Amino acid sequence: MKLATCALVIQLIANAAFAQTASSTGTDAAAGTSTDVFIMFGSDFVRPGLIPKANYNIGIGHTFALLKKIWFGDELTFGYTYENAGTHGFFHTDYGSHTEAAGIMKNFPLPRIKRITGYTWIQSGLTSLTGNTRVQNRFYDGEALGAIVHFNEHHSIWIQEMYNKIVSVPWYTTTSIGYTWSY
Repeated sequence: MKLATCALVIQLIANAAFAQTASSTGTDAAAGTSTDVFIMFGSDFVRPGLIPKANYNIGIGHTFALLKKIWFGDELTFGYTYENAGTHGFFHTDYGSHTEAAGIMKNFPLPRIKRITGYTWIQSGLTSLTGNTRVQNRFYDGEALGAIVHFNEHHSIWIQEMYNKIVSVPWYTTTSIGYTWSY
């Protein structure tokens, strides 16, 4: 049953991504500004040991037409991330981190593909580590590479891989998939 459901989801995404009709997001978004509201669910793979942990992210980004000429970014973002650091994998425990991060994202087209675009994303912020006798605040840095599957000008799915570093915590990567509503 799970295999059939996964195959159906992959087929639907492939049909939307490689449909013969051109997406309006490719030309409209390239010409002006947009605001994106995103929610992402993912799994951290903490080094060493590749232990899976929950990673939930919500945020907002705004694309500025004047930034499109800058090589390193055209969209400013702000997001909140909750990450579980306890022993229960994807369930909440007392040990976690709460991160508020600002970032800059660069969206770019992929050759000969209208409905899929790529992006890079650099974020910096503050992480609060909970579960100890005192909350510990640390600097956060994250860099991501991802793809966006555009269904129409308002709805898309993000898929990304992010390298994360928090001072005093081993580096880790996050694999995420998320939904974005643009207006």
